[in-house]
Amino acid sequence: MDNKDVPSWILSLEMDDVEFIRKFVLNSGSLKKLAKDYEVSYPTVRIRLDRLIQKIEINEEHDKEELISLVKKLAIEERISLEDAKLIIEKYKKEKDDCL
Repeated sequence: MDNKDVPSWILSLEMDDVEFIRKFVLNSGSLKKLAKDYEVSYPTVRIRLDRLIQKIEINEEHDKEELISLVKKLAIEERISLEDAKLIIEKYKKEKDDCL
């Protein structure tokens, strides 16, 4: 996999977050085993996982807003029609609202 293929949410993580994910996978997703690995309580591991989830979600939201900017840029450069750009943005916003 090339660096350009690495998702931006992964690149936004700190090394200790990546290590946490690695240990999580190696422990088959067991938070109990992970707590034992880190020598902390289960709630502590759960809080850390929740914070990691939030980091990923925030990054994904940022990427989605970049989608709108990209569509607008393509329309300005006349690489897609203004009508198509509006349709794409409206569809994206509707789907985003439906998820809330």
